[in-house]
Amino acid sequence: RLTHANGADRTGLGRLIELTAGHSAGDTLVTVALASTVFFGVPVGEARGPVALYLVITMLPFALLAPFVGPILDRFRSGRRYVMAGTLFGRGLLCFAMAAAVGPQDLLTLFGGALGVLVLSKAYNVSRAAIMPSVLPADITLVSANARVALFSLVTAGVMVPVGAGLTLWLGSATMLRVAMVVFLAAGVFAVRLPRHVDSPDLEEETPEEGRAPRWRTLLQVGPAVAEAVWANVAIRLFSGFLLFFLLFLVQDKVVPWLAPPAPDPFFDMTKTLAVLTLAAGLGGLAGAVIANWTRNHAPGLLVLLTLATTAVTATVTAILFGLWAAVAISLVTAFAQELGKLALDAIVQREIGEEVRSSTFGVVEAFLQLAWVFGGLIGLGLSLTESSAAGLVTLACVLTVTLGWLVVRRRARVRAAKARTREAAADAETAPYAPPEPLDRTKPLTNPP
Repeated sequence: RLTHANGADRTGLGRLIELTAGHSAGDTLVTVALASTVFFGVPVGEARGPVALYLVITMLPFALLAPFVGPILDRFRSGRRYVMAGTLFGRGLLCFAMAAAVGPQDLLTLFGGALGVLVLSKAYNVSRAAIMPSVLPADITLVSANARVALFSLVTAGVMVPVGAGLTLWLGSATMLRVAMVVFLAAGVFAVRLPRHVDSPDLEEETPEEGRAPRWRTLLQVGPAVAEAVWANVAIRLFSGFLLFFLLFLVQDKVVPWLAPPAPDPFFDMTKTLAVLTLAAGLGGLAGAVIANWTRNHAPGLLVLLTLATTAVTATVTAILFGLWAAVAISLVTAFAQELGKLALDAIVQREIGEEVRSSTFGVVEAFLQLAWVFGGLIGLGLSLTESSAAGLVTLACVLTVTLGWLVVRRRARVRAAKARTREAAADAETAPYAPPEPLDRTKPLTNPP
């Protein structure tokens, strides 16, 4: 009843929601299995090295591969169901390979498999976002449809985290990766059974404008509205990656006020602190999806700027009043802003960009957001060595504030230019010479010939 409401069963949106929930469940199981294998299995003093290595290995190849993902998907618009199924089947095979590498602790295979899962997961997200307008019911807007997909994905991930953690402790990481393989393979079969109209027919104008090949999308070619939304989301994603690793290592090193000696909090130890921060981030993401569903399709560009402003203000306040509940608040607000801003960005791209290059545009967007998150994680990793919460948060709060000011100035200049063009067009229309209508020829019949 929930996934097929408001006509979603007739257009295929309900099936897409269920498929994306399965995709989210598989990715969550892989994350839990790899986290217990690579990160939490090393002492705190040695954890920064593997984490930094993972971030660098993830960032560099993804920066090289990401520009090709969108154009390749645009070439296969007539077979998007099979592309989405291929990303799921590929992740299933990678999970099988990583399960075999868990025992001997083959880090090269684990990191390579994690990179492959990440790239295929982004390819699935690009394809899913590109086909959203083709499965949109008449009673649901783009923002609401994106929010509904995100809401079910987040709920599924939230359910699978404790389930996956419990099964990993009971059965081991290798078995959990094999369970994820089964989930991905089953989801791949489900993807093939999506409605046929998900596949767009190949258009004759595949090579527009004097026979030139279609241009790959960059931020200089997506238009000002999309570019502003992308840069705002890049800033939020940068802060999100920073906050995750910054708080993680501050808590693990016990240099936060409520864990630092000589008077640590008797109730909130390291484990409970991480659990509370994780819960706050999960609730923030859910709240972002719910609010996006309520906002419908009203001014998504303005919505993106508001999420960036909220994040900047909260980061500044947290830097001044840093403590347990301030850390909880910034975790919740950042997850909320990241989810709401991304949903609004997806709606802007789906509205502004034509279908022939929509996947390329989403590929560029996903690449920028992923690289921003990884770069933010490296910044958080480095600033955590200072053991100063104020230094890191003030630095990133300044970055957010400067980005917000720059985007607001750009938006005001764009709006003023549009108003000036409108006034000029109206003035030209008023000063145009008056052309009287031609006199009526009464010798001709008044009715048009058949």
